[in-house]
Amino acid sequence: MALTLTLATATPGGGFPVYGDAVIAAIREVDPTLEIAPRNTKGSTENVPLLETNAVDLALVQGEVAYEALQGVGRAPSPIRIVAAMYSTPGMFVVRADSPARTIEDLRGKPVAFGARGSGLVLLARYVLDGFGLDQERDFQAVYLDRAGDGPAMVQDGRVAALWGGGVGWPGFTAVAKAPGGARFIVPDAQGLKKIQAKHAFLKPLTVPAGSYPGQDAPIASLGSWSFIMARPGLADDAAYHVAKALHRAEAGIARRLPQGKETTAANTAAAAPRPDLIHPGVRRYLTELGLRTR
Repeated sequence: MALTLTLATATPGGGFPVYGDAVIAAIREVDPTLEIAPRNTKGSTENVPLLETNAVDLALVQGEVAYEALQGVGRAPSPIRIVAAMYSTPGMFVVRADSPARTIEDLRGKPVAFGARGSGLVLLARYVLDGFGLDQERDFQAVYLDRAGDGPAMVQDGRVAALWGGGVGWPGFTAVAKAPGGARFIVPDAQGLKKIQAKHAFLKPLTVPAGSYPGQDAPIASLGSWSFIMARPGLADDAAYHVAKALHRAEAGIARRLPQGKETTAANTAAAAPRPDLIHPGVRRYLTELGLRTR
């Protein structure tokens, strides 16, 4: 039976719309009975309330936003549920290769673009910097974008000293790295990473493999979390099961279209969910059929 669902992504030029398009195209190849319509939004912080009010069926939600919603940080725990693990998001700053900045301390007091106002990447930066003993607003000239795609040009023309972002294949990082002169990435040092994780244990050690971006010839160790495809509270179990099955069949197609798409697997969904009950029941049923144990 045909099923049509809406998928909330984020602002043009960011990673979420690119990811959403790759998923939709890969699913269309393997399951023509499932039609997913993308919808641009302001990002993760708008996507959660859209799900909670059943205004969209599915949405892409960055890890820290998902964590706060599901755990009930500063609010009641959200009834939205996980459909799939998207990809892990190690947070980093990018600067032009000719920038004098080598450490996060070097960026203090400088204008830094932290991403689109509604993006979960802004929240990831807040946690990382807080663990480091720094504050986005107090210690930097924080710049928030109307469109995620505006950031790379601001780095290139010097309006900002750095751009914050995350993950493998993130469009903003790719754009800066491909520009004349190239780019360099800045992350906390080993001691800084330990300090951050001691304060915010839900942030996980993650590595950006060498060659993930033009000119990046060594792996980069940072911290971050998993982003998720999430479902509205009223999504029927059969519909969630249908989506989970289509995503599993589309894994190779997603990976082919997008480097970070290699991480969108049923196995990662089972492993990355903080608790089994946070996975949608229809998805849990499909994962169980695959023989995957949700921890």
